[in-house]
Amino acid sequence: MMSQKVFQMPYSKIYPLLLQKALKKGRTQEEVDTVIQWLTGYTFDNIHHMLETDINYQQFFENAPALNERRFLIKGSICGVKLEMIEDPLMQNIRFLDKLIDELARGKSLDKILR
Repeated sequence: MMSQKVFQMPYSKIYPLLLQKALKKGRTQEEVDTVIQWLTGYTFDNIHHMLETDINYQQFFENAPALNERRFLIKGSICGVKLEMIEDPLMQNIRFLDKLIDELARGKSLDKILR
């Protein structure tokens, strides 16, 4: 049930939350966009154009032009759940992005984040 709520949330509501998390720790919007581009294959223009649409988070990931094959190298836990143990591929991709933004906010360099 909780998954469905996250899946249906508008991307335009989630992006500012991801951005805020990084900005509070001194990172930039460009770095956040770079992380999103790396994971999804969207261009900078795509990322920002979708903010003006009603696309939800599920559609954002399902329509991603090229999910990065190296995303499975992302390890760790989000909310106490190991990323590699998440069975739902959509939820796993959502959590991969959460983890990358967390790493960015913690000061990790982009070259290490982007594996």
